[in-house]
Amino acid sequence: MDKIAVLIPCYNEEKTIAKVIRDAKAALPEAVIYVYNNNSKDRTAEIALAEGAIVRNEYMQGKGNVIRRMFREIDALVYVMVDGDDTYPMDSAPEMVDLVLNHNSDMVVGDRLSSTYYQENKRPFHNFGNNLVRGSINKLFGCNIRDIMTGFRAFSYEFVKTFPVLSKGFEIETEMTIHAVYNNMQIDNVVIEYRDRPEGSESKLNTYADGMKVLKTIAKLYRNYKPFGFFLIFSLVLALISIFFLVPIVTEYWRTGLVPRFPTLIVCCFIMLSAVQSFFAGVILSTLAVNNRREFEMQLNMLQRHKETDMMK
Repeated sequence: MDKIAVLIPCYNEEKTIAKVIRDAKAALPEAVIYVYNNNSKDRTAEIALAEGAIVRNEYMQGKGNVIRRMFREIDALVYVMVDGDDTYPMDSAPEMVDLVLNHNSDMVVGDRLSSTYYQENKRPFHNFGNNLVRGSINKLFGCNIRDIMTGFRAFSYEFVKTFPVLSKGFEIETEMTIHAVYNNMQIDNVVIEYRDRPEGSESKLNTYADGMKVLKTIAKLYRNYKPFGFFLIFSLVLALISIFFLVPIVTEYWRTGLVPRFPTLIVCCFIMLSAVQSFFAGVILSTLAVNNRREFEMQLNMLQRHKETDMMK
């Protein structure tokens, strides 16, 4: 088991990967540096090897697939994940590592949005998207994460080995955050500097397509982790629709004793039944979610014993 592992997912980062590796070595000289090459068509892997990093490959395209591979293969007391595009200075890495090793942090978030991100980033829709995602997650899950989409984080062994990677692409950062929040894992924020990509280095993000994937991921994870709240919203919407169309029918019946719109009445009844079903679906799934939390805590205890055994070897 490594003490510190620096994990760098890469796709066509030949212009910046050498500097990122050198900066990582300077900031964390005791760390083992892993570069995971994701089908790069340039010299990323060759340069990383020349700089002394351990280079491995993930052939399924997408950042989520790369992170799944990294988390499966690497055992370490603390993991530092940083993008290979040189947008995150490594100066804050020692502080992030210290929080994991000595202050029980499970995930340390490199907070760009509280420093230079809005000045450095030249894509206004990315700024809007970051704020929208951050506000949505903090509201839905009752937390205070300052930067949801950052690619600079540190993790504990327990987080990495219990995190089920489901996303394939850039929505993985959102999934990480919600996993930590829902399972009551300790999250700390460290304000970091951010710099835009150097000239000649191109972003792999598609503002609109990846933005929609992130929003879909939030909705899906809210359904999975907070099923009562999710289905309660549907239940209330359906109930309001039913009542809206039912009130005129009932009013007409009280006034004349007649029901002139039987088809509308029947549809309203079915919509109200759907509302009741949604409510009880939320209750049942919420109970199952509580049981999943219990199993997760037991899994954490087993991982802790496994880690202590590995450290004694």
